[in-house]
Amino acid sequence: MPLDLSETLVVGISATALFDLAEADAVYKAKYAKNPHNALDEYRAYMLERENEPLRDGTGMALVRALLGLNRYAPSESKPLVEVVVMSRNSPETGVRVFNNIRSRGLSISRHAFTGGHSVVDYLDAFAVDLFLTTNVEDAQRVIDAKAAAAAVLKAPPQGGDAPPDDQVRIAFDGDAVLFDDASELVYKTEGLERFHTTENEKQKEPMADGPYAILLRKLASLQKRLPFGADVSPVRIAIVTARSAPAEMRVINTLRHWGVYVNEIFFLGGVQKTKVVKAFRAHIFFDDQDLHLDPAAKHVPSGRVPYRSDSPLYSHLHAPTATAPLVDIGSEPPLLLDKVDAG
Repeated sequence: MPLDLSETLVVGISATALFDLAEADAVYKAKYAKNPHNALDEYRAYMLERENEPLRDGTGMALVRALLGLNRYAPSESKPLVEVVVMSRNSPETGVRVFNNIRSRGLSISRHAFTGGHSVVDYLDAFAVDLFLTTNVEDAQRVIDAKAAAAAVLKAPPQGGDAPPDDQVRIAFDGDAVLFDDASELVYKTEGLERFHTTENEKQKEPMADGPYAILLRKLASLQKRLPFGADVSPVRIAIVTARSAPAEMRVINTLRHWGVYVNEIFFLGGVQKTKVVKAFRAHIFFDDQDLHLDPAAKHVPSGRVPYRSDSPLYSHLHAPTATAPLVDIGSEPPLLLDKVDAG
C-alpha cells in the first residue's frame, strides 16, 4: 500500500535552504561571468571534486533537526509525525555532496527530488508537501500563487543570537498576509491606521479568511494533539508576533477560536520592533511578509519571507517600481539550481 502521509507534517526543503551553499554560488557566478557557455560544466567538476567535503548549516537546518526529533514520539515508524523531503534543482551527480552531508549529520531524510536544472514545484503534490522552504524567489512565488502549500524564501543564516532549544520546535508567525488573508493589511496601507482600527473593532467577531499559512497552522495544531502532551506543555510551541494592537487584537483571538487552533504565545506589538521578541522566543524559524521586520530579525533567528500572491494589490504595490524586472536573479540561487541561463 502507498504511504499515507495525510496526518504527517511534510516539509519540502531545497538544498540551498538546508545547507549554506554560498561559496558554491560565488564560484558559479564567477565562472558564468567569465564564460557562460562552460559555467555549468565547470561547476559540475567543482562539485564532484568536493563531494566528500562538509557543508555549513543553512537557514532551515535548525528547524529540520527539531522537527525530525519529534518522530521519537511517533506511535510507529510507519506513521511518522514529520517527514522531510530535499528538493533540489541540482542534478543527481552534483547532489552527492548534499547526500553525503545529510548522512554525516545523521538526519533521518530518505526522500529526495533532484531535477537537473528544472523547477521542483511541480513535484510538491507528489510528495504531499505542506511547507516548502527555498532560496529561490520564483519557485516560492509559484507555490503561493497556486495555493499548493505554505512557502517561504529563506534569508541568509543568522550570525548571532542564542541557539533554539534542542527539545522543542519553536515557530513564530506574523498574522496579516501570513496566517490571515491580506484584506486587513490592505485597509491599513490604503486608508491608514485609524481606519484599520475602526474596521477591525467593528469586525472583531467576524473571522478573518485564510492566509497562505492557515492550513500549515492547522496542521501544526493537529500535530500538537498527536503528541503525548497537553498543548500548553507540548514540545511544539507556536507564537504569533504581530504589529497589531488594541482595538484590533480581539479579531485575531476570535479567528483562532473559530479555527479551533491553540497558540502558545501571542504578541500584539503596536509598533514595537519584532526582532527582540522573536530573539527572546528563540524561534527555530520566523515567518513574515515584510523585509522591514525580517532583515533585522534574520541576524538573530532563522527567518523566511512569505510572498504575496501575484494577484494581490500588495504584490502590485511591492513590485511597482521594478515591474519589468524578473522575480529571480541569477545571484539568488547557487548553480544548477537555476534553469539553464541564456548566454545571450
